[in-house]
Amino acid sequence: MSKKVYIDTEECVGCESCVELCPDVFGFDDETEKAFVITAEDDPEQCIDEAIETCPVECIHREE
Repeated sequence: MSKKVYIDTEECVGCESCVELCPDVFGFDDETEKAFVITAEDDPEQCIDEAIETCPVECIHREE
């Protein structure tokens, strides 16, 4: 069973790399200029792992 993914929006710089890698999982709020999680169920593990690794400020996390 996969752990839920979340974004620490306080840390997010709005680079949108996660949105580009996993558009079914992450979205972007133009008003706040922050990424957010669209879905937290049945997330594609490999895609999310890549988003976590490429995030420049390391603000994408999995629930403990």
